[in-house]
Amino acid sequence: MKQRKRKFLLTSMTGLLKGAKMKILGILASPRKKGNSDILLNEALRAARDSGADTEKLVIYDMDFKGCISCGGCAKTGVCVLKDDMTPLYSKLNSADAVIIAAPIYFAGAPAQLKAMIDRCQSEWVAKYVLKKRKAQNEKRKANGAFICVSGHKEDTLYKFTRKTIEVFFKTMNIDFTEELFFGGAGRAGDIKSIKGALEKAYKSGKDLSGAK
Repeated sequence: MKQRKRKFLLTSMTGLLKGAKMKILGILASPRKKGNSDILLNEALRAARDSGADTEKLVIYDMDFKGCISCGGCAKTGVCVLKDDMTPLYSKLNSADAVIIAAPIYFAGAPAQLKAMIDRCQSEWVAKYVLKKRKAQNEKRKANGAFICVSGHKEDTLYKFTRKTIEVFFKTMNIDFTEELFFGGAGRAGDIKSIKGALEKAYKSGKDLSGAK
């Protein structure tokens, strides 16, 4: 079993500079509630709250939305034309000071609903790279992102594929990929509790994201 974590680099966040509470958005991208991804995400968000941040947790498998249908509706505006539970999520992603995604690996990749969420951000990609524009509130945005990943497979050979998807997603959303944790050998619900230091690492990740010392 290997664990992977990148050193946290604190950036100057708009909310932090103004003395406002940080807003940290946690996204559970596993269909299994109270499973390993959920346990780790809860620890990270608990640490953020303990450090004074405001947190919100979204379970995307409870949300009703489909993936990108390649309709081209966002080509001129950079705004997705589909109206469903993804619609309010765009503003949450764009306004958060930090975003934490927790997910398992399925067939060497992201779970279906997480990939659907990311694919629906094609409109954000169009806005940034094709139309060369961003919403005014995002022009000076400095947000941090974390990816907490678990796998039943003990080695991290499959992690790199899922990680690349998250890396591209964060870059599109102007989020610095500053934290990552990978835990192998956690296939059954609750296995993560028996991996030494896993919960502590997740807690520290949430603390670091909140800028606490």
